[in-house]
Amino acid sequence: MSDRALGQENRAVERWLAWRYLATRQREGFVSFIAIFSLIGVALGVMTLIVVLSVMGGFRASLIGRLIGMNGHVVITTPGGLLETTPDLLAALRNVPGVKAVRLTLERQALASANGVTRGAQLRGVRAEDLLSRDIITKNVVHGELGAFDTRPGVVIGERLRQALNLNAGDKITIVTHALNDNGTIAPRYTDYEVLASFLTKRYEFDNTLVFMPLQMLQDDLDYDHKKVSSIDLELADPAAAPRIAEQIRKALGRNDLKIADWQTLNARFVGALEVEKVMMFIILTLIVLVAAMNVVASFTMLVRVKRGSIAILRTMGASPGTIVRAFFMSAAAVGLVGTAIGTALGLLVCANMATLARFLATLLGGAGAGSSEIDFITAAPARVQVGEVAAVIVIAILLSLGAAAYPAWRSTRVEPVEGLRHE
Repeated sequence: MSDRALGQENRAVERWLAWRYLATRQREGFVSFIAIFSLIGVALGVMTLIVVLSVMGGFRASLIGRLIGMNGHVVITTPGGLLETTPDLLAALRNVPGVKAVRLTLERQALASANGVTRGAQLRGVRAEDLLSRDIITKNVVHGELGAFDTRPGVVIGERLRQALNLNAGDKITIVTHALNDNGTIAPRYTDYEVLASFLTKRYEFDNTLVFMPLQMLQDDLDYDHKKVSSIDLELADPAAAPRIAEQIRKALGRNDLKIADWQTLNARFVGALEVEKVMMFIILTLIVLVAAMNVVASFTMLVRVKRGSIAILRTMGASPGTIVRAFFMSAAAVGLVGTAIGTALGLLVCANMATLARFLATLLGGAGAGSSEIDFITAAPARVQVGEVAAVIVIAILLSLGAAAYPAWRSTRVEPVEGLRHE
């Protein structure tokens, strides 16, 4: 018999032995029972890891989307407060690779008054095309409509502010700003606008204070030149590339009078906290898979002790230690690998139906509050499955499974034929 044929026969014998060790027998039934639950533990651990990481990823994406949804991925300002938007500057920004849109914004603090109620407000003068291109506004309009924006003196306000001022679409809202008189004194300026619509982003500082109005209208009311804005907001095709593109813009413009900041820098603490939470969650949930892997170690270590007689007989019949080691290793590793495959499939299945499950649980547990904004936020947050995270979970589960299989396999080589037969 050739060496190749002999090797194939040995591998077939090893696979047969591995399967026999996994099969339930009357004497070893308890050990096989533990092995089955070890497989279930690995599957549940992998499924939990994938589902929780995907759900947390969805929440992070939702939070970050709301964070930068009202601003740009890259924000350009000037220390003087007002930035002059020359055609050359705007053209240079549009030509930067990765920039999808260039938006102009003029911001001012003001008071909003109606029906005897006054609230602080953040005025934002924007162009109509810039407002209508923001999904966070257009997809969250709850009262009125945006169609009339920029065609008549109207504003779009946050829903909480609208409710606080007891306003409806078509009502008048008074915006109080300040103006500098010729003698140097500051005087209030009162201007009435029509309420066109309101939006509900479910973020307090936006819904409670923001007032959008046409950019040119705000510039005229404040006696500003039409080229003056507070900031230029850039929307990028890839938000993760914001730091690199911001540095690229700094080098391309070469202007020291401009402050160019990306959204990650502007929200460094918040983004850092989310990253720490992501890493810690991954480490903690990996312990679930580790515990399941320890069950594999325990069950197959017991199996080695139960199979001492069989191992001794195989050794006396000429089976090499390597054959015994590989048989036990494949048997133990199969539990972890099959558990990993089942857990991955279940995790992806749960993530694919997360919205349905979330609504069901919200209805079941939320009771009368199932329609509240807090519950809606939970059910609307998608499970964001990332290939890299799923691959990392699979790799870690496989490594832990193989590591758990190594010890019982090594223990099988410690069984001496004479000692094994003595106990039979």
